[in-house]
Amino acid sequence: MTQLYEAHALDLVRLALVMVGDRPTAEDVVQDSFLGLYRRWGRLRDTGKALTYLRSSVLNNCRTVLRRRGRRLTGVQDLPAASAESRVLDLEQGKEILDALRRLPHKQRETLVLRFVLDLSEEETAQVMRVSRGTVRSNTSRGRTALERMLGETP
Repeated sequence: MTQLYEAHALDLVRLALVMVGDRPTAEDVVQDSFLGLYRRWGRLRDTGKALTYLRSSVLNNCRTVLRRRGRRLTGVQDLPAASAESRVLDLEQGKEILDALRRLPHKQRETLVLRFVLDLSEEETAQVMRVSRGTVRSNTSRGRTALERMLGETP
């Protein structure tokens, strides 16, 4: 469990941060997900799938937070220090992309974050989201097209 945390907590916070828009909430979401896994650890059939469980749990907890807020993302604060993403997000273009990403429907946003922020394969993304690979491909295509349109690029 400790190795899983050390290896993946930062990426999970990044995932949650892009989804919920503020670091304290993102950290709480990830903490709740790890706590849930810890409570269920003895009942897991395949501990090799613990990371997939965590990613799904983080997404579900983010959805819950957003539902409770009753609105879309408010704005992204800073990413955890010393990450390459934090330097990119400081650039104006990065902010524009995040603003556009926040305006996407949540399934497209989740798909793009999993695929391009966490660099998951289609198969891994499908497992985390509990959808088919075809749905991942469709969400990716639609999300990228919508982002390109919002950013003024030709699809």
